[in-house]
Amino acid sequence: MKIKIGFQGVIGAYSEAAGANYFNDYDIEFITADSFREVFELLENDVVDNIVLPIENSLAGSIHENYDLMQEFKYHIIGEEILRVSHNLIAHKGTKLEDIKEVYSHPQALAQCKDFFLANRSISKVPFYDTAGSVKMVSEGENRSIAGIASKKAAVDYDMEIVKEGIESDKTNYTRFVVLSKKKDEAPDANLLTYKTSLVFSLKSIPGALFKSISVFALRDIDMVKVESRPLVGSPWEYLFYVDIVGHCTDERIKRAIDNLAEVADNINVFGSYKKFIPKKD
Repeated sequence: MKIKIGFQGVIGAYSEAAGANYFNDYDIEFITADSFREVFELLENDVVDNIVLPIENSLAGSIHENYDLMQEFKYHIIGEEILRVSHNLIAHKGTKLEDIKEVYSHPQALAQCKDFFLANRSISKVPFYDTAGSVKMVSEGENRSIAGIASKKAAVDYDMEIVKEGIESDKTNYTRFVVLSKKKDEAPDANLLTYKTSLVFSLKSIPGALFKSISVFALRDIDMVKVESRPLVGSPWEYLFYVDIVGHCTDERIKRAIDNLAEVADNINVFGSYKKFIPKKD
């Protein structure tokens, strides 16, 4: 079966790898976009069947822009993929480390390679909009004093060479991606604990609202695996709360918890219920 998947960046990006892993049983056509908003617009305009978005990194934390866009567009999370991120220094074939004067990549990738830059102080960091995009840019010129930081696949895609691999400072660098669709996942397995449900809500201005919002899950033994607050745009000192819980929204316990949550919360938005990520065995 052939499906179209949208992601931000260019071919060779980590989002492409996450999409390929998640949809490994499908014939995939990838459609790229320059910004995360444009990725959502691909789905909105039915250019693609699904989109893949990075949502949080184990070192850098949440990607708030994508949480905001999920709240705005209100599409459904149907799955997640967790990718081990390995950064590689990539340049023209034959380039040596001592030839390189500038390195381009996404600001987060540059920050995640801080030990490499501390050991090579003569090399300047140059922020770029995308990891794989930086390699593509380098490949389009002949300047051997510049390089990019990206995945191994980006080196293959743009016929470049890995000068030094695995230059990330922390080898426990993982990014969590979510897969979104216009359609919900309506067919849960019998074991609802193999699912996660993601939702966002704001609180009413009443005493104890935050405690009560958490209690609706705790009192029903619903496991909360993530809680994060975010300023509510246009309402100073008010916040949105992003929560991930274990279970599927068809579970009666979760239904009752969300009904109870409505007593202290405004604007509850359930992003979706989806299978928890399970690492594939080698």
